[in-house]
Amino acid sequence: MTAIYVASSKLPTPFGEFMLHGFEDSETGQEHVAISLGDISNMEAVLCRVHSECLTGDALFSMRCDCGSQLQAALAKIAENGSGIILYLRQEGRGIGLINKVRAYALQDEGADTVEANERLGFDADLRDYSICKGMFAHFLVNKVKLMTNNPVKVTALTKLGIEVAERLPLETGHNDHNARYLATKAGKLGHMFSKTSDS
Repeated sequence: MTAIYVASSKLPTPFGEFMLHGFEDSETGQEHVAISLGDISNMEAVLCRVHSECLTGDALFSMRCDCGSQLQAALAKIAENGSGIILYLRQEGRGIGLINKVRAYALQDEGADTVEANERLGFDADLRDYSICKGMFAHFLVNKVKLMTNNPVKVTALTKLGIEVAERLPLETGHNDHNARYLATKAGKLGHMFSKTSDS
């Protein structure tokens, strides 16, 4: 897959004025965006987050996950740093799509954890594909990052794409009573790295 650059615009936010860059997947037509701050081309190591779309968490303030809180924390950290980039990938529900995510939530309401729910619907626990990141990073001449993530799979995925992960920076935020089991499942079954897992 190839990331086709489309256009850029200013993106004023409560955290600062970023730039919003649109990309299209040449194979699927799927649209993705990058959110950047400052001149990041040819930097030694760019502060970065690769964030998968989560409508419920990012836009609807759901407390069932930590996604929206992580996105806001990443924007704040990049603003504080003075430069950085977020690749915002349109792969809702770890790749199963929005409506299937609602179905998975219904199964979770009945007692399944987040992995079991996906599997009962006939999906793998995580279907996300990070291949598009290579072309998006290339557009900005970025080949080395400081990656804000708790997910070791992202580190491995970027490394396989030829992006050097100079450092993994934990992004632990948004823990609450509603997502305690969800976060514990991510740690126990998906290998996410948290400083505390007994209550997360």
